[in-house]
Amino acid sequence: MTKEGKLIIFSAPSGAGKTTIVQYLLTKIPELEFSISATTREARGDEQNNKDYYFISKEEFLHRIATKQFVEFEEVYTGTFYGTLRTEIERIWKKGKTVIFDIDVEGGLHLKRKYGEHALAIFVQPPSLEVLKERLTGRGTDNEAKLRERFAKAEKELNYAPQFDIILKNHDLQTACVEAEELVANFLNPLTP
Repeated sequence: MTKEGKLIIFSAPSGAGKTTIVQYLLTKIPELEFSISATTREARGDEQNNKDYYFISKEEFLHRIATKQFVEFEEVYTGTFYGTLRTEIERIWKKGKTVIFDIDVEGGLHLKRKYGEHALAIFVQPPSLEVLKERLTGRGTDNEAKLRERFAKAEKELNYAPQFDIILKNHDLQTACVEAEELVANFLNPLTP
């Protein structure tokens, strides 16, 4: 059994900026290591297996659910599963590092409930739903049906924000990155009174 370490959880609707913030933190805080999620979706663009995601078949994913290999999983979009393998967290903790997640909202809340005070859960809030829609449309990676699905999911996810430890408003990405760095540094090395 691996000694339990800390977890940093970044969740937000798609397009809110969480991935950019997590990538920024990985360049600034050396004790962080990214948790690679497993997914049943196809790789996009230049995504690589075992780096960006563990791309596995739906059958393999369902087998791993049945054998309790996930600490959390969700069917994020119809027929598309994402999850965090227990072995992934243990791999990072064995290295003496803190796990950082870029994860959907429901998965983030599940991790926070499971790990309690060992986890810092941060919700990245976009300036508005309209700005979020502009960002998602501007990516050019989704067809109209997929965009509608993402917009509907984003509206629902915004309601979960108060359940997180911190709501980080992303009106300006550089400011949000700096604020995130301060929040994470304070969680990893709290000042003693």
